[in-house]
Amino acid sequence: LFSRRTAAAAPLLDRTTMSSYAASAVAAPRTSARAPSSVRRGASHAAGVGAQRALLAPKRVVARSSRSPLAVSAKAGPSGEVKKVVLAYSGGLDTSIILKWLQDTYGCEVITFTADLGQGEELEPARAKAEQMGVKQIYIDDLREEFVRDYVFPMFRANAIYEGTYLLGTSIARPLIAKRQIEIAREVGADAVCHGATGKGNDQVRFELGYYGLKPDVKVIAPWREWDLNSRTKLIAYAEENGIPVAQSKKEEAPFSCDANLLHISYEGNSLEDPWTEYEEHMFTRSVSPEDAPDVATYIEIEFEAGDPVAINGEKMSPATMLAALNKYGGDNGIGRLDIVESRFVGMKSRGVYETPGGTILFQSRRAVESVCLDRGESHLKDELMPRYAELLYNGFWFSPEREMLQASIDLCSKNVNGTVRVKLYKGNVIVVGRKAEKSLYNASLSTFEDDEGAYDQKDAAGFIKLQALRLRTLGTQRGPPV
Repeated sequence: LFSRRTAAAAPLLDRTTMSSYAASAVAAPRTSARAPSSVRRGASHAAGVGAQRALLAPKRVVARSSRSPLAVSAKAGPSGEVKKVVLAYSGGLDTSIILKWLQDTYGCEVITFTADLGQGEELEPARAKAEQMGVKQIYIDDLREEFVRDYVFPMFRANAIYEGTYLLGTSIARPLIAKRQIEIAREVGADAVCHGATGKGNDQVRFELGYYGLKPDVKVIAPWREWDLNSRTKLIAYAEENGIPVAQSKKEEAPFSCDANLLHISYEGNSLEDPWTEYEEHMFTRSVSPEDAPDVATYIEIEFEAGDPVAINGEKMSPATMLAALNKYGGDNGIGRLDIVESRFVGMKSRGVYETPGGTILFQSRRAVESVCLDRGESHLKDELMPRYAELLYNGFWFSPEREMLQASIDLCSKNVNGTVRVKLYKGNVIVVGRKAEKSLYNASLSTFEDDEGAYDQKDAAGFIKLQALRLRTLGTQRGPPV
């Protein structure tokens, strides 16, 4: 699932150990059909959209190991007695340590779940490592299309941004991960689920609100809140004592904590913990710097239906392929970098650096097509609702009734968002240069500065202004001019 650091961010203390998707933003999407576990990931950041399509292949694996499971004896751990637990598992060092710790501490059967959300890494090694550690049931699911279609696009219909800047790339992935974990728990009869989020961050809240919202009686194991492995030295010592391979790079200080999926990649920790320190160029994986972007602008046209993008330059695409293509365009033109200090739900401030190339293009383009498709009342009400919607997502309340109420309103409004936007991509900028819609509310004969041939009588404005000014004139008469 979930977790890998880039070469610039060696993996040990991930912000959530199950969820660092350091990767190419253009990983080719696949369907959810079952396929052999040997199906491999592909598509580098430099690959074109055509190459991405060529690499489409299904991958949904439920593997049963031929190895004999490690002997375990059920016993009560810090969260009580557990018979079977579904672990969100990346195959990296952190979640491998958690897997062994669960076996040692709870003596329970562990089922691993690894999700492909477009993080762009090879997931086959996770299966092999889980087998080596005696896991009998191993789930590897391709969730990219579902992720973009049912989570990313609904969020973008709301034009959701948190605290005016953050496009919620990490937040929106957590509900799907939680949902699939609970589905697997029901399928295998597990009485517990386990995540690798730390006790300081938002992700522990997001995962667990999802778990409890979908299965109120589920038992949740959060190792970072239970164990005494509270330092890098202790983690490495535990791994070495239990035969878990530790690469030399992992014994050294990890520069950044990363989280990635098809929508974004984030960087936190180490030098970034000083908000005055500028980020380092070498850490970025999805975009060139604006300074190094092409000197010639790139133009693209994005077609929308019911508020969602469906085609680029006339070519229809699936949701995941669409986002991957936008990532490619954005990354090549230095688009989507963001450096912010945000307010975590748990109460502290956190500095993060983000790459969201495709999402940045999509956000600007959607606002442009809405400008000709939505009435002023619809548009302004959406803008009033958006901060509440964004906060619900950021804090982990995707499955709450209030989010569903807001979504229903947003989706009803979005039925009328059908049109095409032309944007110019140039050195970190998304510049809208055209928008059109069959049922556009923009009427040139009304707004023209030339002769409108009687379409609008300017004398009517006088009465309109007098009525609008009535209460202000009354106030001025009774109270005098404002101080």
